[in-house]
Amino acid sequence: MTSADMALPAQDERTMPAVVLRDLDQRPLEHTLTELHALTEQYGYVVVVCSLATPEPVMRRLYTLRSLLESDRIAFFRPELPPLGIAVLARQLRQLASCDLSPGVLASAGRLLTHYIHAGAVLGSVARLDRVPVGLKAHAKSWVPGSQFAVVAHPEPQLVRLTPGVTLKGPEFSTWMLVAKGQLQTDWVAGLAEAWSAHGLRETPLPAESPRWWGTGRMVEFCSYLADLSVLYQLVTSVRQSSCHWCGIDVIGDRCVFCSATPPVHEPPAPRALEQRTPA
Repeated sequence: MTSADMALPAQDERTMPAVVLRDLDQRPLEHTLTELHALTEQYGYVVVVCSLATPEPVMRRLYTLRSLLESDRIAFFRPELPPLGIAVLARQLRQLASCDLSPGVLASAGRLLTHYIHAGAVLGSVARLDRVPVGLKAHAKSWVPGSQFAVVAHPEPQLVRLTPGVTLKGPEFSTWMLVAKGQLQTDWVAGLAEAWSAHGLRETPLPAESPRWWGTGRMVEFCSYLADLSVLYQLVTSVRQSSCHWCGIDVIGDRCVFCSATPPVHEPPAPRALEQRTPA
C-alpha cells in the first residue's frame, strides 16, 4: 500500500500485516530504493495495490524504483475501484497470502476478486463526479441545497437521487459491508446494508484519496465484500491456472501481473482443401 489509511485492520488471526510504502514522492530516492529492494529480498515478490486516485508523483516514483531495480518480481495493481474498495481488496489478498498459493496466482487473484466487490458512496454533490456517468438532470439537481445521491461505481455503475424508499441493486450473495464517513450526515447506508442482506456493518476512517476519487468530501463511502477466507480461497483455486509463456510464473486470468505478458493467440489451422477427383 502507498497510504497507511488504506491498510485496514486484520480480518482474522491469519491475515498477513500490510506493508505501507510511506511518502514515496517526498523521501530521497535512495531511501525508497533501499526499502523496496529489502522488501523484494525478504518476501520474494511484491504487489503494490493502489487506487487510480493515487497521486501521480507517487506512481512515477514507483515506476522509477522498479526500473532501477530491473525486477520482474514487483507488480503494480490499480483496479478501477474506489479507494475503500481498494483497501478491502488489499486486505483480501493479505488474507489469501497465508494460504498455499504461488506468488503469481495470489497477485492475479486481485482481478478475480474485484468482481465480487460492490463499492459506492452517498454524495452531497455529483457536480465533479467523473467516475460514473452523470446525466444533465442529476448535475442540475446537485446544485439544489440538501440534495444527496447514492452511487455504485463497481461492478455496474448506478446513480440515484436519494428519496424515501429508493435503493440500489446489490450483490446476490452474502457479504459484509464496510462504511467510511466523510463530511456528510446520513443514515441511509444502514438501510442499504439491510436491503443487501449484509451479515453486518463495520466502520473505518475515510481514506484520504476518497474525496479526490469521488469529487467531493461531502460523502459516506461504502463497500460490500466477501470476508470469509475459505470462500475467497475456493474462488481462487476453482479457476484454471496456467504458466506465463514469458516469465514462467503460475497465473490465473489472461495476463501476468508481473511481466504484463498476455497469452499468445493461436490461430486455428486453415481448413484442408479437398482434393478434386474425377468421378470413376
